[in-house]
Amino acid sequence: QVQLVESGGGLVQPGGSLRLSCATSANIFSFARMGWYRQATGKQRELVATITTGGATMFADSVKGRFLISRDNVKNTVYLQMNSLNSEDTAVYYCNAYHPYGFWDYWGQGTQVTVSS
Repeated sequence: QVQLVESGGGLVQPGGSLRLSCATSANIFSFARMGWYRQATGKQRELVATITTGGATMFADSVKGRFLISRDNVKNTVYLQMNSLNSEDTAVYYCNAYHPYGFWDYWGQGTQVTVSS
């Protein structure tokens, strides 16, 4: 059974920072485009950022310039560094591993990020 293990969520004040982590197995990580998505209460899940095995990144317009995505190919872990957080970033954040040919598409269990004073 494929597992994506997320960590790093929590409560942070507006303007603060958090770093999310997502670890998986090497045989998944080595092929996967890794990504982060989020779902706020009452809204649809939306893309936050993705990173390919080659390191190419893509960001939602709402997080450009504030969030960074990176991957550690030794630790088989993807990170989402979130800076200048605001209340609109409050959501459950999900890690995703997607095979570029569509052979599989795995999701983590989600981690809550709450931005509030």
